[in-house]
Amino acid sequence: MIGYLRGRILEKQPPWLLLDVNGVGYEVEASMNAFYRLPEVGAEAGVHTHFVVREDAQLLYGFADAQEKLLFRALIKVNGVGPKLALSILSGISAEAFINSVHQEDTTALVRVPGVGKKTAERLIVEMKDRLAQLQLPTLTELELCSGNQSEVQAAAPDYRLEAESALLALGYKPQQATRAIEQAADLLGAEAVTEALIRQALKTMVTG
Repeated sequence: MIGYLRGRILEKQPPWLLLDVNGVGYEVEASMNAFYRLPEVGAEAGVHTHFVVREDAQLLYGFADAQEKLLFRALIKVNGVGPKLALSILSGISAEAFINSVHQEDTTALVRVPGVGKKTAERLIVEMKDRLAQLQLPTLTELELCSGNQSEVQAAAPDYRLEAESALLALGYKPQQATRAIEQAADLLGAEAVTEALIRQALKTMVTG
């Protein structure tokens, strides 16, 4: 199983990351929490990963730290929660906030995450309470990042709004909802705000609004 990768970032298109590890390019679908802490294209980074093998695909999911990966593995054991929804949950709410919501039985915070209805939120609280008690969660550690040499990869100027909107759609938000959230984020942060900042602000608005 591939549990950790370290290499040079070739591409960043939320939620997808292309990582060059000794000449091999690994496609990783990462949580938004991981994206927030990644350096720019061309720099070196390390990500914790979970490898999923299906009949039609082999998928790598990436996480900011070991705690987030442990939560992901616990989430996909919940009835009705697959890798896609688990990643959406960890993208729409921080690991600490999720744990707090489960302990306080706060379904309101959980149903704001795309794909999580009231019944799913209630199921998450019931099933995750015992799992969280059993998990020996490590202390949160920073994603292992280091500044690489000047990138050899020269990317074209990205359309930050379009990239951010695409990321929200990939997380399960509806087109109108994603467009409105990104527009509000851009108005607040300024038109030149980068993709990660727009996504972060948009998710914050939708989760707390």
